[in-house]
Amino acid sequence: MAIQERRARDRAERERRIISVARELAERDGWEAVTTRRLSDAIEYSQPVLYSHFPDGKAGIAAALALDGFVELGTAIRDRRGSARIPRTMISRLAEAYLDFAEAHPELYRIMFAAPTTLVFADDATPGPLRQAFDEVLASVAPAAGDHHRETYAEVVWSSLHGLATLARDGRLPADHRKARVKVLVDCLVGPS
Repeated sequence: MAIQERRARDRAERERRIISVARELAERDGWEAVTTRRLSDAIEYSQPVLYSHFPDGKAGIAAALALDGFVELGTAIRDRRGSARIPRTMISRLAEAYLDFAEAHPELYRIMFAAPTTLVFADDATPGPLRQAFDEVLASVAPAAGDHHRETYAEVVWSSLHGLATLARDGRLPADHRKARVKVLVDCLVGPS
């Protein structure tokens, strides 16, 4: 039993290393620059070892990175919301946490929404980390949703934040107007302050 446990632990550590190095390469050089050959060289394992962990190759690694990203995003939202109970404060903190995360991790954020086509949103097959991130958005907007369908309300808020994050990342929105955009969004959702 001890040998099997050690092998399982070693395998899990190798997998974490693959994901970690893939993220480092992506954040430094962009996801397009990450190849299985480059990654195997960086982690000093052969490509077959990489494929033994991720049979789908780069797509499987992207999916694993995306799930890690959703865990981090959900945690960032929950931590920023803290013990707030006022709807305006909760949504403002949600927006700040979301946009800060997207700005701090632009390549990871891109991978979370673009690369892993196997990650399904709003479905029975939605992976736990993605659902948990959505639940944090939902918890942040629920008091403001009122009689609206809360999940639909949360989807619209998430979509709005995703649009703002993506347009800002791509340089299509002036960075110095971010605070004003968040205020407009919050005003639209809970009324002017």
